[in-house]
Amino acid sequence: MAEPGRPITVAIERRIDPSRTAEATSWMQAGTDLAARFDGFLGSGWVRAGEGSDLWYMLYRFRDIPTLEGWEQSGQRAWWLESGAAFASEVRVERRTGIEGWFDAPMATVLTDPSSESTATGPVQQPIPSAPPRWKQAVAIWLGFFPTNLLATWLLGFIPGFADLPLVLRVLTATIALTPVMTYFVLPWVTRMLRPWLQRG
Repeated sequence: MAEPGRPITVAIERRIDPSRTAEATSWMQAGTDLAARFDGFLGSGWVRAGEGSDLWYMLYRFRDIPTLEGWEQSGQRAWWLESGAAFASEVRVERRTGIEGWFDAPMATVLTDPSSESTATGPVQQPIPSAPPRWKQAVAIWLGFFPTNLLATWLLGFIPGFADLPLVLRVLTATIALTPVMTYFVLPWVTRMLRPWLQRG
């Protein structure tokens, strides 16, 4: 379960009608634009599993559970979901908190697949693998942070006068620039590449 007062990330897997890709692209972007207008919004994005795949993934992040629920229970989101019902169906939803959210979610909400033989209705709770050992998490974070920090340090060196700034200002600038890059791009990519190793054992 997500803890109150902590940022929470929601990852949603959807199946999209391949014949309506253009509509789905505009629809997904409209959803992220709508979410961005809500209090506590910290970022969002979406990707396709592959060029020929009907699986699309959307991720958004809010400051805490109350602000997330403000978006999820809003009329705007209900209207948006209804507008895409003809070509988009939710398959799976995961809520994650903290840095360990990149490595696991203790409980995931899996939505019923209409094509399934199951007679269950509505969302059901399904456990997913627990987080890998902390030493593996540390290795994964370092593998992402070291090259990112190295590249950033090299690039910042080309800024005239940057090397002459006080150490505190240089570190502050670098961390402000690198934190969103690590959170939204590097860590998701590293953990995806290392997933077999992270989950082994």
